[in-house]
Amino acid sequence: DMCTGPSAAEVKELTPEWYCNPAFLRNANRFKLGQSQDGEVLGDVILPPWAKGSPERFVEIMRAALESDIASASLPRWIDLIFGRKQQGPESVEAHNVFFYLTYYGSVDVASIEDEGLRRSTEDQIAHFGQCPMQLFWRPHVAKLGRDSVRRRTSLTYVRDLYGLDRRTGRG
Repeated sequence: DMCTGPSAAEVKELTPEWYCNPAFLRNANRFKLGQSQDGEVLGDVILPPWAKGSPERFVEIMRAALESDIASASLPRWIDLIFGRKQQGPESVEAHNVFFYLTYYGSVDVASIEDEGLRRSTEDQIAHFGQCPMQLFWRPHVAKLGRDSVRRRTSLTYVRDLYGLDRRTGRG
């Protein structure tokens, strides 16, 4: 239930396939994935309207958005929060990026907890809330260099216009 339920605390990040491999959006092997609550047999991923039913278009737009100027400008801040200097310590407090101590990598050695109840509750806490990845950086992450003037700039406006997406709804 924790992965499929309506919990607003459940946070997921997109894997690289969302930006480069449309095959994962199709059930090409016709695996039996069950049924939805209204009885519909599950198969291929249902794509947003702007993808126009095409996994290739979906991945192409996702990739263009990921490589846009606004995403590139935000990426160093995200890296600092998740993997870097703002993950723990005073800078995490200043950035309002502080979580329960069990969420931090290496904060507790679960295998060494002898009390069965405490170990189970610790494992449950980690399973239900998750854990931060290991901190990898201690200095500010550098920003991506600007694009050459010869290359076309990829802004979200450009992506929206390229794919004919409505400015208000994001639909094609």
